[in-house]
Amino acid sequence: MMSHGDRDGENGPITVTKDVEKGVGQSNAAESSHTLLKNFQRILAALISDGPIEERGVMPVALEDRTATNYFSYFWIWTSMNINLLPITFGMLGPSYGLGLRDCALVILFFCLLTAAIPAYLGTLGPKTGLRQMIQARFSFGRYLVSVPVILNLATLTGFCVVICVIGGQCLSAVAGGSLTPAVGIVIMGILALLISFCGYEVLHQYERFAWIPALIAIIIATGCGGSGLSHQAPVEPATAGGVLSFGMIIASYMIPYACLASDFTTYLNPKFSSMRLFLYGFAGLILPSVLLMVLGAAIGGAISSIPEWQEGYDETQVGGVLAAMLSRAGGFGKFIVVVLSLTLLGNIAATMYSITLNFQILIPQLVVIPRYLFSIVVTAIVIPVSVRAAEEFFASLENFVALIGYWSAAFVAVLIVEHHVFRGGKYDTYDHDSWNVASRLPPGVAALAASALSFGLVIPSMSQVWFEGPIAKKAGDIGFEMAFAVTAFLYLPFRFLEKRLTGR
Repeated sequence: MMSHGDRDGENGPITVTKDVEKGVGQSNAAESSHTLLKNFQRILAALISDGPIEERGVMPVALEDRTATNYFSYFWIWTSMNINLLPITFGMLGPSYGLGLRDCALVILFFCLLTAAIPAYLGTLGPKTGLRQMIQARFSFGRYLVSVPVILNLATLTGFCVVICVIGGQCLSAVAGGSLTPAVGIVIMGILALLISFCGYEVLHQYERFAWIPALIAIIIATGCGGSGLSHQAPVEPATAGGVLSFGMIIASYMIPYACLASDFTTYLNPKFSSMRLFLYGFAGLILPSVLLMVLGAAIGGAISSIPEWQEGYDETQVGGVLAAMLSRAGGFGKFIVVVLSLTLLGNIAATMYSITLNFQILIPQLVVIPRYLFSIVVTAIVIPVSVRAAEEFFASLENFVALIGYWSAAFVAVLIVEHHVFRGGKYDTYDHDSWNVASRLPPGVAALAASALSFGLVIPSMSQVWFEGPIAKKAGDIGFEMAFAVTAFLYLPFRFLEKRLTGR
């Protein structure tokens, strides 16, 4: 019979052995995890250094780094961003303002020609200054107050990503005949866009150079299959000034926000190239696809109520449903074309997500130490769930979103243009790279913010929206974005003169 002490002695080694085995197992697991992490970090570092991933964030591009000579890529990037379903969707809003196809086409042409010049022009400043668009804005709004337009720009760009994900997700769902929900389609669109925007400038430019080709072919096929139905336009009353100007605001809200990211795509280009030619490349890239596809969208929107199959598809999955109905006569090939049409949106959303990643670093300067590509993941994680929610009432969400973006962006670009031409004399060397992140060497930004904010004293009475119609808009229609641009430019002149006199900056 063993004593109590013997039993303790006998059992002791067993317990110690188990602990040792457990410790050894944990040590091996920890070493294995550590090894895997190191291998992953090494692979990622090699991919970044040797591959096409752009690590540079919002920091100015030095003159010696502005060596790219693929100037025509400025045309291709705007073309690819606009040869897709997004301008078609915006064009479909035209009939909701009581406009017939001819009136829609005239409004689209005039307002596109008027507003596309702004982003096309601001993009020409990229090669000359080496500054991203919102970094350039610091030389007007200051180091800290620039956060206001940056937040608004983040909301705008994110909103566009949401719209694009919803349209693409609806198309994929329409093809699947209900077996694939729009939510799953949205997730697919978001992940595919992430892959492109993750890599950055070089991959983005190469993708945009060729992405428009299958997009254009798919749109031509869709138009050919459903073209016979486009002549069945619903009857409308004569156009009113309010309807024309309100739809014009929709077009302006589509085009002007591009100005807030225009130079993001040109900062690596060689500054020796002609600014006028670069402007024409950008202007043509914006105008040609946007006008044609918005008119096509207006024609589709005007015919939906006259064709039961189109109306049924619209009621089920809206834009995707209409396109699936238009291509139904082509059978399985038609479904394939709808899938291609959904993927045409990747050119736009990837470029937009690329600019969003840069805006994160501008909003919180401390984030400049974090590589730009990591923000692509953050953006995707935000866009996907918001898109799923917005898809439930898409066109109502689209109109509410568009109603807010045109006004602020018109005020913003007015400040940038006046600052460059009046207060900097059009001289690019006044944008000092050593000052971009130093508050004491930048304008305070009070003049820019005050001019933009006070302009809304006339913008609000000039707004005509579903949820609000101002007294000026009741008589003249929605002239909010015109007011925002003109009044901001007018107020910024004396405000900035006073700011410079008081601060010397």
